[in-house]
Amino acid sequence: MFQQLPMYQRVGADAFKKDLFNIINLSEFLGNPHRTFKTVHVAGTNGKGSTSHMLASILQESGYKVGLYTSPHLIDFRERIKINGLEIPENEVISFIDSNKNYLEQHNLSFFEMTVGMAFSYFSKERVDVAIIEVGLGGRLDSTNIINPVLSVITNIGLDHTNILGNTLEEIALEKAGIIKPNTPVVIGEFQDETFPVFEKIAKNKSAKILLPSSQNVVFASDLKGDYQERNSITAYSAVKELQLLGFNISSENITDGLLSVVKNTGLQGRWQQLHDKPKVICDTAHNKEGLKYVIAQLKKETYKRLHIVLGFVSDKKLEDVLPLFPKDANYHFCKPDIPRGLDEKVLLKAALQFHLKGSAYKSVEEAYKVALNNAKEDDLIFIGGSTFVVAEILTL
Repeated sequence: MFQQLPMYQRVGADAFKKDLFNIINLSEFLGNPHRTFKTVHVAGTNGKGSTSHMLASILQESGYKVGLYTSPHLIDFRERIKINGLEIPENEVISFIDSNKNYLEQHNLSFFEMTVGMAFSYFSKERVDVAIIEVGLGGRLDSTNIINPVLSVITNIGLDHTNILGNTLEEIALEKAGIIKPNTPVVIGEFQDETFPVFEKIAKNKSAKILLPSSQNVVFASDLKGDYQERNSITAYSAVKELQLLGFNISSENITDGLLSVVKNTGLQGRWQQLHDKPKVICDTAHNKEGLKYVIAQLKKETYKRLHIVLGFVSDKKLEDVLPLFPKDANYHFCKPDIPRGLDEKVLLKAALQFHLKGSAYKSVEEAYKVALNNAKEDDLIFIGGSTFVVAEILTL
């Protein structure tokens, strides 16, 4: 799967398909497995992964058998496809490829198309009650967008993947709004002046009920750390309240327990996750301007003597948008994620110096982290981020 087929995670825009032709045909070949279970579709620039895991956890606490499809994975491919927090078994992955290999090769399917087909087939086979389906990229042309969900969720809109989705918030919102289905309620997690009219117009045209999370000042406790998770928990709560109206049996206790047990129930990693103590080591997968704003704000609330940052990006990242967000008084360890899309560490160092971010360049994430760990004192803080792939390599270590 990794070596023979295009994969956005590794090569970027070249792997993106501009229609749903392949996935529709694959689904028909597989017997349209996505039609055998209920789904909730989750899109957005930031927070869609956390929100998806929160929803899955709450539904698990409510006694449902819950499929969860997310991307990308951090360590193991099987993280993308889970039922009640358990990854798809290796033999199921092998069996799916063996059974369908001729079709997959003959039709030149992308890595993502193949994985979506595998997920839907597995969820159908295991008779899940409901599956939370996270959009991979965009929405309108994403391979997951063949489902007819009972509920759609769009967390927020930011300027990310502009080379594919558009250069303005309105253009990107139009792509995300592609998951809004006729007569199907949609939760818009965050009101934005530029994007809400886009959602409102499309929802009206499709007779889809549109909901904004309650503006009341409600804070939900969660085992996912980071202040930015408050917004995601409110979005998840709003989605759950609508699911209750749709007939799902979910109690207030289920909601509370689900939000407090997201990591335990789903195995989510990489969201303001502490990896080490003395020195304190924290990693986060935020990788675009909007997400990094929240993370840097969270960093400022930490107490430490000196801050060390292990930082790497992919090559298509607009550095002029994200580097100004980072603190100038930190000691930087610039590195290149070990993927074809990884940005050369020397290029990153040169760009960072223009924004007065000082440090050294290292050929690998592992080397950068080890140097940071060796240099840090017990009362220092090491932050690791900039890219999902940097965090993934650290978690592997």
